[in-house]
Amino acid sequence: MKLKRVVITGMGAVTPLGHDVPSLMAGIEEGRSAVRYMEGWDQYLGMRSLVGAPAELKDEKKIPRQQRRSMGRMSIFAAQAAAQAVADAQITLSGAPGFRIGCAIGSTMGSAKSINDTFEIMLPKKDLSQLNSTMFFQCMSHTAAVNVAQYLGLNGYVLSTAAACASGLQAIGAGYDLIRLGKQDVMLCGGAEELHPTVTGSFDILFATSANFNKDPQRTPRPFDEDRDGLVCGEGSGVLVLEDRDRALARNAKIYAEIVGYSTNGNGVHMSQPNKDAMVRCMQDALQESGIPAGDVDYINAHATGTPQGDCEEAAAVRELFGDAVPISSLKGYLGHTLGASGAIELIASIGMMEQGTIYPTLNLERVDEACGGVRHVLKRERADVDVVLKNCFAFGGINATLVCRKHRSERG
Repeated sequence: MKLKRVVITGMGAVTPLGHDVPSLMAGIEEGRSAVRYMEGWDQYLGMRSLVGAPAELKDEKKIPRQQRRSMGRMSIFAAQAAAQAVADAQITLSGAPGFRIGCAIGSTMGSAKSINDTFEIMLPKKDLSQLNSTMFFQCMSHTAAVNVAQYLGLNGYVLSTAAACASGLQAIGAGYDLIRLGKQDVMLCGGAEELHPTVTGSFDILFATSANFNKDPQRTPRPFDEDRDGLVCGEGSGVLVLEDRDRALARNAKIYAEIVGYSTNGNGVHMSQPNKDAMVRCMQDALQESGIPAGDVDYINAHATGTPQGDCEEAAAVRELFGDAVPISSLKGYLGHTLGASGAIELIASIGMMEQGTIYPTLNLERVDEACGGVRHVLKRERADVDVVLKNCFAFGGINATLVCRKHRSERG
C-alpha cells in the first residue's frame, strides 16, 4: 500500500499573545511575554506560583448560543481556532463526503473551570439538582474535539488525545496517520487548554511551577536558564488543517508545509521524571520515518518548559542526536506552557518562522545552565533558511512526541 502525503493548508490560533496567528507571530517578533500576576490566586492556601499566561475570551457570542451552551472556555478557544484554520485553508467543508473530514483535538482534561464549578455547586449539600444540564459536556475529557465537530458539522473521525503536554502534537500525529493511510481526506488537528488555579495547583504540588518571580512575572519561565525554577501555565488553542497532498494540489491550495515524520513513545521508567533515552528514541524514529538525516534539520522547537530536570534531559537528548549543529529555542517564555495546546500553537509559530526565514530566541534565557549546554541555543533573532523543522513535546507520564515538517516544494514529486 502506497501511503499518501500529508500537507498543512490552514492554521488558526487563540493564544495569550492574541486572537489569531498574526497576533501570535507579532508578539513573538516583538519579544513580548504574556505572563502576568494572577489576581486572586493568593486566596488558595499553599499555592506557591501566582503567575499565568491568560488568553482573552473574545467574540464568544458569535458562536450560536445553542452550540455555545456545551462549551467551556477551552472549547470556545478551540472552536474559534478551528474556524480560523478552515477559513485560512479556504476549504469548503461540504466539498467532500462528510465522513472524509474529521478532527482530532487534544487537551489535558475537560474545562477546568466547569469541573471546579460543578463540584462547588454539588458538594456542599450533595445536591445534583442544582447542576446545569450542559455542564457535563463542558467537563468531559473530549469536550474540545466534540464541540469543534458539532460547531463545524464534521462527521468524519472525531478523536480526543489526552496525554497532558503531548496532547496537541499527538492529535496532529493521529490526523497525519489517518490521512496517509487513506482513511480521511482532511483533518482539523490541534489542542486546547484553559488556565485555572486548579490547573497550576496540580503542577504546584509537584514543585514543578515557577514560584520565585511572582513579583516580576515577565522574567519567567526561563527555559534552559540557570535561574529557571519551573513552568508557568497558559491557555488557548491551536488548530491546523491537514490535507491529502493530491487533494490540496488539485484545488490549488496554499501549502504551508508537509508533515514527513512523526513518533510518540513512553519512557516506562518514571511517572513524573523525564528520560533522555526515550526522548532520543522518539526523535530518531520520527527522523527515520521522514528520511531526513539529523544534520539536515534546520531548527528544533524545544518543549523546554523551564523545569530544572526537564530542560536538562531535553538538552542532553538533543546534544546526543544533533550535537551543537542545529539551532534550538523554546517559546514558553512568550506564551507560558499552554499544556495540551502547546504542541499545536508552537508548531504554528515554527511554521511561521519557516515562512519568514527567521528563528526566534528563547525568551528569558540569559545564562545557559551548564547542564543544558552543548547545543546551539538561539539567544537572539536569526535570519536563516528554515527548510526542515523538528517539534518536540514531552509530557508527565513519560509520554514523548516528535513531529518533523518540511517546506513543501512541488518538484519533490
